[in-house]
Amino acid sequence: MSVAAITPDYMGERRDRVENFHGNQLVFIGWDHHLMFCSPVALALPPETSFGKFLDECIPGAFSLHPDFGEIEWDQVQWHLNGEHFEPDADKTLAELGVDHKSIIRFATPGLNGIQGSGT
Repeated sequence: MSVAAITPDYMGERRDRVENFHGNQLVFIGWDHHLMFCSPVALALPPETSFGKFLDECIPGAFSLHPDFGEIEWDQVQWHLNGEHFEPDADKTLAELGVDHKSIIRFATPGLNGIQGSGT
């Protein structure tokens, strides 16, 4: 999303630079067709976090309250990184998988489309 400044010569300091996160990077995670979560969840994670740890600890922490969560067939999940399909490897780090500062990871769960199929 682009932002227009009120004045053409506005020069502000970007406060969400990776240097400001003490070795972590912002990673956004969203669950498609589950709008009980209105936007992707932002997490500050070390780049050396394995995808397996991300899957086992971060995703449940963000989404386990949804009634569909316990029904997810993880081997059927469709993953996207920054709008492109990707196949994560649980043993690789986020950095090795190409996840960098302010990346967006989205996942879709075939057959699960929110509460009673409503997308929520």
